[in-house]
Amino acid sequence: MPKTGLLNTGLLVRLEAKPGKELAVENFLRAGLAMAKDEGTTPIWFALKIGPSTFGIFDAFADDAGRQAHLTGKIAKALMANAADWLAKDPQIEPVEVLEAKLAC
Repeated sequence: MPKTGLLNTGLLVRLEAKPGKELAVENFLRAGLAMAKDEGTTPIWFALKIGPSTFGIFDAFADDAGRQAHLTGKIAKALMANAADWLAKDPQIEPVEVLEAKLAC
């Protein structure tokens, strides 16, 4: 059962850049922060570099409505518009449940 006040609904996205497109994916993710800040239902958003050509996104939401809004928002649209050029395969998008979190900023 979800805990009150916990952003327990998340997404974990894995992106594999095509050879030579690593910088394009990295730059897109860096620019994605501004878009994430504009999404009122996306309070937590991380862009990740996992390896030389592997990247990721982790975000968390208060509920599934926020997650669904994000999946149809600016970041998702911009990513999918460039996916064929930048990515070696389709993004791996996994819904996740956040069990616990510690955020100290």
